[in-house]
Amino acid sequence: MKKLILLATATILILMVSLPVYAAGKKVLFIDSYHQGYAWSDGVQKGVEMGLDGKSIDLKIVRMDTKRNKTDEFKKAAAQKVKSEIESFNPDVVIAADDNASKFLIMPFYKDAALPFVFCGVNWDASVYGFPYSNVTGMVEVAPVNELLAQLRQYAPGNKIGYLAADVLTTHKEADNYKAILGIDTVNYYANDMQDWKKGFMELQNRVDTLIVGNTAGLPGWNEGEAEAFVVQNTKVPTGATDEHMAPFAMFGFVKIPEEQGFYAATKALEILDGKSPGDIPVVTNKDGKLYVNLKIASAAGVDVPFEILSSASKVIE
Repeated sequence: MKKLILLATATILILMVSLPVYAAGKKVLFIDSYHQGYAWSDGVQKGVEMGLDGKSIDLKIVRMDTKRNKTDEFKKAAAQKVKSEIESFNPDVVIAADDNASKFLIMPFYKDAALPFVFCGVNWDASVYGFPYSNVTGMVEVAPVNELLAQLRQYAPGNKIGYLAADVLTTHKEADNYKAILGIDTVNYYANDMQDWKKGFMELQNRVDTLIVGNTAGLPGWNEGEAEAFVVQNTKVPTGATDEHMAPFAMFGFVKIPEEQGFYAATKALEILDGKSPGDIPVVTNKDGKLYVNLKIASAAGVDVPFEILSSASKVIE
């Protein structure tokens, strides 16, 4: 019996030595390019917190608020504030979510610096910021557009695709990358406010066979209840979304999962705290997605969704 106890104790000690050791009190700074209450940012933060849970990490969160404040002057000032926060907090690793943190903070101030960064939520192509650096790795955010279009084309009379979104940098970049990376041509309409979005929704449906409903975050006058009622009444062609918070306004959603981005970034931050160099961690793209079916819109548009599609959906909106 004593031999068994000694053997078990030795085995546990070996496992403890072989597992990563995260020193208590290590500091991680999480930079949110946007703001609390924005569904994507909240999901990324949740993923970060899940990944660091139970690891005795001192996590601090700072927000740049650049979704609601779109000028380059504001973004540069926000980056300077975060830079000051980094200097005072003195983190061991920084997790930076979405493009503006990379563009206005990492690229101008921390290229190949001693401080390690893990980015997430950078749209489509991280090479535009020169990534990876010796001190930077992360996860690129790619929309599952091909998977979405595979659903929409089952109900579409032709192949012409429309794209409707708020008139901001990230949505222009989204449509540009549909073409550059996926080879998908789209007819684009970028709305300046809620009424303009309604106008674009109606105009595009007369010009295309399927419509991708892009991000409207920060769109002036946006009202979810009004938008939902409008699309139920006015949808004529199959519509789809790749952002989870846009699923209520589209017939189908094949959506990205923000928690995947945050959780991945947190796990890589832990590897760096355990001694791994960011330069030895390859940049990757997101892999996960969820299928949404909006029966309210499908029924109103006269689309009969097969049972096998409904049974495979992560969520059915009725």
